[in-house]
Amino acid sequence: MTLPPYAQVLGVTVEPGEDAPVLVMPFADDVLGRPGFLHGGAISGLLEMAAIAALHHALAAEGGGRIKPINVTVDFMRGGRDKPTRAAGRVTRLGGRVANVEATAWQDDREKPIAAARMNYLIVRG
Repeated sequence: MTLPPYAQVLGVTVEPGEDAPVLVMPFADDVLGRPGFLHGGAISGLLEMAAIAALHHALAAEGGGRIKPINVTVDFMRGGRDKPTRAAGRVTRLGGRVANVEATAWQDDREKPIAAARMNYLIVRG
């Protein structure tokens, strides 16, 4: 799977997941916001890449396609601390032209996310 170039800047790696890949972003100076916390833009970027990975995973089963973002909404629930952050996406609707994807980011416990996002993508098939 090929991630956007921004993934390399964030140091993102990919782990296999149950339904879709899980992305892992290590804590480093490149993702630092206020001292000891992740920058909100880095969290948002990780969420977007997790959504893209989940959507590509779902589209691969249907012959593929290119995607273009329509909109992104991010909810921050708690501050990301100085530890690795994981994120995974879930395709909630995969239509002929539009896909809806949710993504969550967490650190210690997947059931206690630090942020969540909802995204809509235009699908260009063929």
